[in-house]
Amino acid sequence: MTATENSRLAIIGAGAVGSSLVYASLIRGSAREVVLYDIDASRAEAEVLDLAHGTPFVGSSTIEGGGDLDAVAGANVVVITAGAKQHPGQSRLDLAATNIGILRDLMPRLLERAPDAIYMLVTNPCDVLAVAAQRVSGLDPARVFSSGTVLDSSRLRWRLAERLGVAASSVHAMIVGEHGDSEFALWSQARIGPVPIREWADDSGARLTVEELDILAEEVKNAAYAVIAGKGATNYAIGLSGARIVEAILGDEGAILPVSSVLTDYHGVSGVALSVPSVVNAQGVSRVIDVPFSAEEERAFHHSAETIQRSLEALDLE
Repeated sequence: MTATENSRLAIIGAGAVGSSLVYASLIRGSAREVVLYDIDASRAEAEVLDLAHGTPFVGSSTIEGGGDLDAVAGANVVVITAGAKQHPGQSRLDLAATNIGILRDLMPRLLERAPDAIYMLVTNPCDVLAVAAQRVSGLDPARVFSSGTVLDSSRLRWRLAERLGVAASSVHAMIVGEHGDSEFALWSQARIGPVPIREWADDSGARLTVEELDILAEEVKNAAYAVIAGKGATNYAIGLSGARIVEAILGDEGAILPVSSVLTDYHGVSGVALSVPSVVNAQGVSRVIDVPFSAEEERAFHHSAETIQRSLEALDLE
């Protein structure tokens, strides 16, 4: 499979995240045809109409959709954003159980209509749901994965760029592991341009301390909570990062992105989905890159794996 011409992108769920992903995809020209589906037909149709009115300004992409799942037929990429929101007092496990129930119903119907598509989960908890979707669908893990820590890594790059006064495009750093509280920065592999991050010096010769790096990583981990506290949801940045992953697939780019797929003997971890640097192209996750970890990172990675494993066991997905 190579770069897709006349590409078709289907987005499932017309909430804040799904609609933002459609908007970002149209503006960036991520796909030739974009489809938005939601069980709430009137909401999906209204979003489509609103977006369609702006298409004369965004190039050749088209938008369609509504409440008929047949609209996803022939999609090259299907992005699932649909799911229940976490309510006050509701545990992540409760949320996971609800969203897994939605997936069990949805995945077979999507596969009937788009059997050759690459499937990406954005709904949280995305690592647990990536495992569930892979098991429900029976697809190769290369073809069904979650957006993982692509957004978290973008937050880290932005924060480092702001702190150091360099372009974000020159910051090469990733968050890996769980998309959640056990995620961690892969500092051992981080670079500013060609310079290892712990060797980068500012104009006065000062270097980032381990303590400051830890604070920056903690800020990134809690960034979503800050946004949610102020406006109720995160949507724009995840929409943009989702569009970026779609482009890597449809353009057969071979981009290295920290998406979350079900791993097999990755640093001794199997059967859980975690974000690690991966080659994303027209095959989906064509390769998971074996990255050297420091001893501390190795421990953090296994802690992330155990966190997801406990959730899977509690949800009876074993």
